[in-house]
Amino acid sequence: MDRKQVSVFGTARSSEGDADYVEAQQLGRLLAEAGFTVCTGGYSGAMEAVSRGAHEAGGHVVGITVEGWDEGGRAKTRNRWVIEEIRAASLASRVERLVESDALIAVHGGIGTLLEIAMAWNLMQVGQLARKPLILVGASWRAVADDIAVHLLVDERDLTLITLVDSVEAAVAALQLGEKVEL
Repeated sequence: MDRKQVSVFGTARSSEGDADYVEAQQLGRLLAEAGFTVCTGGYSGAMEAVSRGAHEAGGHVVGITVEGWDEGGRAKTRNRWVIEEIRAASLASRVERLVESDALIAVHGGIGTLLEIAMAWNLMQVGQLARKPLILVGASWRAVADDIAVHLLVDERDLTLITLVDSVEAAVAALQLGEKVEL
C-alpha cells in the first residue's frame, strides 16, 4: 500500500521552544509513526516543527516552496528537515499543490494558514477537490469556524467538510479513523 500524504498548515512565526512549535513537532512525529508522508510549505515555524518531528521519527518529509523566495532581501530558505523539495512557481500554485494531499491538518496559524484552509474548504464545497479530511486543531480554529457559521453564508453541509479537534493527538486519531473510510 502506498503511503498516504498529509499536508499540515501552520504559522511561520513560531520558534523552537514555543508551545505552537512543540505541538507541531509532536504532530509531525505522530503522523510519521502512523505511516504518513508529511507535506508542509517547507519553511520556518510550524512547517519546520512538523517537518522536524516527522524526520526525527523516520518519516518522509515533503516541502513545497516558492521559486524566487530564496532570493533578494527577504530570503526564505527551506527548513533543513525537508527530504524532498518541490518548487512551485507562485504562492497560489504552492497552495494548489499542498491541498492535493490525501488529508489536510491545520495547527495554529495566521492569514496564510487561513488562506490554505479556506481554499481547500471552498474547493471541496464546489466539487473541484475530492472530499478529504480537513482537520483544524485548537481553540483558535474552533472560534474561527464558529464565527464563520454565524457571520457568513454557510449551511450545515459546508460545516461537515471540516473536523474540529482540541489536540494533535485527536487530529491523528480522527485521521486514522477517517483513513478506513475516506482516504
